[in-house]
Amino acid sequence: MMEEVQRALDEVRPNLQMDGGDVELVNVEGGEVFVRLKGHCIGCPISALTVKQGLEVALRQMVPGVERVIAVS
Repeated sequence: MMEEVQRALDEVRPNLQMDGGDVELVNVEGGEVFVRLKGHCIGCPISALTVKQGLEVALRQMVPGVERVIAVS
């Protein structure tokens, strides 16, 4: 599942990079995906929305078994 999640993140990454941000895959445990936001995403007031409404929605659609995405520092 880790490779599938990484491929999916690679597909959505350009959207974050357009605004000076990025995302790094930290780990996958069961249906939980742990990511680290980078660049301008760090400290951004809408980063929680980016994780839940952007990354989580995309990953759940692209990778069967993903239940939620959690940002770690």
